[in-house]
Amino acid sequence: MTIVAIDHVQLAMPKGQEAAARAFYAGLLGIPEIPKPPVLAARGGAWFEAGAVKVHLGVEAEFRPAKKAHPGLVVDDLEALVERLRAAGIEVIPDDASLGTPRYFASDPFGNRLELLQRIR
Repeated sequence: MTIVAIDHVQLAMPKGQEAAARAFYAGLLGIPEIPKPPVLAARGGAWFEAGAVKVHLGVEAEFRPAKKAHPGLVVDDLEALVERLRAAGIEVIPDDASLGTPRYFASDPFGNRLELLQRIR
């Protein structure tokens, strides 16, 4: 038995903040929202998926942002995304210990940490 892939990443969000999630994940990051299954939609949150990229946000009653744990999102034009995020007022921090791969850290509207990187071929 071998694990061969990650199906999705689940992040937490506060109740009633779906519009902020949509503006950030679909609007700024460009990951389209997909409908949640009806049985799960009643719980709130939102799912964003594009091909193999799947970020699900679920409502957590006593929400606390993930400050250390994070998904690493591979971007095809990292500098363009960094510029877009900064233009929207999002703090984007370069990683000085990038080990040869350009990468930055940013937070979603709820304070969850995201790593943004571009692989050099």
